[in-house]
Amino acid sequence: MLSQLTPNELRLMIRNGHFDGMTSGYCQGFIQCNLVILPADWAEDFLGFCKANPKPCPLISKSVIGDPILADLGKDIDIRSDISRYRIFKHGELCREVRDITDVWQDNLVAFLLGCSFSFEEALISSGLEVRNISQGVNVPMYRSDIDCQPFGAFYGKMVVSMRPFNSSDSELAKQISTRFPKVHGAPIHHGNPSEIGIFDLNKPDYGDAVNLKEGEEPLFWACGVTPQVALEQAKPPLCITHSPGCMLVTDLLNSTLEQA
Repeated sequence: MLSQLTPNELRLMIRNGHFDGMTSGYCQGFIQCNLVILPADWAEDFLGFCKANPKPCPLISKSVIGDPILADLGKDIDIRSDISRYRIFKHGELCREVRDITDVWQDNLVAFLLGCSFSFEEALISSGLEVRNISQGVNVPMYRSDIDCQPFGAFYGKMVVSMRPFNSSDSELAKQISTRFPKVHGAPIHHGNPSEIGIFDLNKPDYGDAVNLKEGEEPLFWACGVTPQVALEQAKPPLCITHSPGCMLVTDLLNSTLEQA
């Protein structure tokens, strides 16, 4: 079964063109990462942006310039081929979505791997909570909020947030659990009325898929690793490569290593 694949098995399926979907719910127990790849002369500013905005941009790993192999994250990981879908931006404009970036890789590129909320979803589920996007089999809904990120260098913009609904008692437990995972966005940044953070229609996410809200539930919003894609649109580097929303790098590292007491 696909759900029982190890991270290395899933990456090989992706590399060989046999899997091109979202990775939420796969390889439970293992850290998944968002991706940003930039030319080296843009890397220091982006690193500063991540440090200034640890909620949406929690840095897990940074590659050596020009080296696509990420040995610190797992066995035989090649960042050019091991994510199911990539987005290529030129001067801040999305040009195309592809399944492999080997043909556009350059010796001056640096890869940043950022923590992903899929990691704390496992902890929510193991505590008996329903994670709606997983139970409905869709990508988590993500929205552009009106919350400003802290600018750094050329990078600035509004925060993207992901949403999961819970009733009042489950909401408190979800907050407590996710707080223990600061390297994968940590506690929610907002709950309740979405218009207070500039979101006016939960049925129309900017990324991902809408999910059902049941009677008595409220939306919880977490900072999201798609935020850098908004900042990249503003900064307009000559080339940038990211993951497509929901299509993460699945590593060999355990989620449990991220949890803080």
